[in-house]
Amino acid sequence: MPLTRNLLTVALLGGSLFSLPFPAFAANGAPRIEVAFVLDTTGSMAGLIDGAKRKIWSIANTIVDINPDADIRMALIGYRDRGDDYVVETHDMSPDLQGLYGKLIRFEADGGGDTPESVNEALDTAVRKLGWDKAEATRRIIFLVGDAPPHMDYDNAPLYPEVLKTAAERDITVNAVQAGDDPDTRAIWREIAQMGHGEYIPIPQDGGEIVVIETPYDDEIIHLQREIDGTVMPYGDAEKQEEVRSKMEAKAAAPSSVVVENSEFYSKRMISREVITGGGDLVADIKNGAKRLEEVADDALPEPMQSKTSGEREVYLKQKIEERDHLEKRMADLVKKRDDFTAEKRKTEDKKDSFDSVVAETLRSQLR
Repeated sequence: MPLTRNLLTVALLGGSLFSLPFPAFAANGAPRIEVAFVLDTTGSMAGLIDGAKRKIWSIANTIVDINPDADIRMALIGYRDRGDDYVVETHDMSPDLQGLYGKLIRFEADGGGDTPESVNEALDTAVRKLGWDKAEATRRIIFLVGDAPPHMDYDNAPLYPEVLKTAAERDITVNAVQAGDDPDTRAIWREIAQMGHGEYIPIPQDGGEIVVIETPYDDEIIHLQREIDGTVMPYGDAEKQEEVRSKMEAKAAAPSSVVVENSEFYSKRMISREVITGGGDLVADIKNGAKRLEEVADDALPEPMQSKTSGEREVYLKQKIEERDHLEKRMADLVKKRDDFTAEKRKTEDKKDSFDSVVAETLRSQLR
């Protein structure tokens, strides 16, 4: 069901723009889509993890293209084995995809040794310990990505057949993406996909060729994104403001192709026009009704606003909102042109077996 969007028109006839409550877009009817990536992060997975860092926004865009109104949540689990730096590292289900990207780029492939890995523990964490939404309409999907079978010899460890029974009870689809061609992994990954009511997907060991389609619009999109990012106004306590700045720094440091796909994602979001997810940007939170200006303590305001009077703050913030609105309209036009260009380009491409391509194709099938 498409999301009902409430539009608010405010006439400034001697009144205050920010003394009125700005209603948030209605959440009723917006489908929630939750996707967890469970990644083997041992040394043999270096190429695939690097590809995942470069294409995570492409995968997110696939979901938006299928349903622009979707309430998208993602989780990230890295796993290795006992004796490594960690067995399972978990980043729980969250709508903050910008924050999740920052965590993904810090994942490094290392460790391993014997062939089996702690797959059972990672799957158990994904199915039983993540904060999955329990609503019947929510779509819950796991992508298990690895190149080695699970240890079945650890005492008191969960075992994947029992974990997958729980997944079925909770209506969680489990897809198994095998990197490489190890026969033992192939047999178990096929079984995991069958029991998880998902797909078994073989890909090359290095994750396959990552295809980047360059378009005549990319440079302008990158330049425009810098201008939009310049309208971000971190607010809140020092920790919250630093979190926002850290996300913006990760965006700025990303490769050009990642910046473009990141821009596409935020431009296409229909339920909330944002530059980053996770809150903490005063411009977005005022626009979307998450906060009213008079509710923000003086010392929690962005520094440029703290020395201004109440009236000056309203004018300053109104200018920032209008600036972003103007820039976002230009971005939406560029993204539409880029989408049309890449759609034509893909018609002549051979089907790819890269990590991002197979994940995107699986999502298209399972979400429709």
